[in-house]
Amino acid sequence: QVQLVESGGGLVQPGGSLKLACAASGRTFSNYNMGWFRRAPGKEREFVAALRWNGASIEYADSVKDRSTISRDDAKNTVYLQMNNLNPEDTAVYYCAVGRHWPVGEASDVAYWGQGTQVTVSS
Repeated sequence: QVQLVESGGGLVQPGGSLKLACAASGRTFSNYNMGWFRRAPGKEREFVAALRWNGASIEYADSVKDRSTISRDDAKNTVYLQMNNLNPEDTAVYYCAVGRHWPVGEASDVAYWGQGTQVTVSS
């Protein structure tokens, strides 16, 4: 079992930025394919970004690709999601995820989920 603990969510104004963090424990982090998903109010869970364990591949959803960066710090067993130019459509609960395999692009690709962190974009 892998435990994922997210942090960094909160309330931001449109145009603002957040850096979400996800700390992992339980297994060797460096071998994990990692991803971020989100669920907006009244909508289904949506893929946001993913990073292959060796950094060879990075994927972003079209809705965030020009203003988001996924990264990892293996020394800290932590994966990050930097989001800039936030808009109200980004309001959602954001979930960190460990992939079963590659690619990680939908919920069925996920082995473990974090508890989620709320991001609210509002003026």
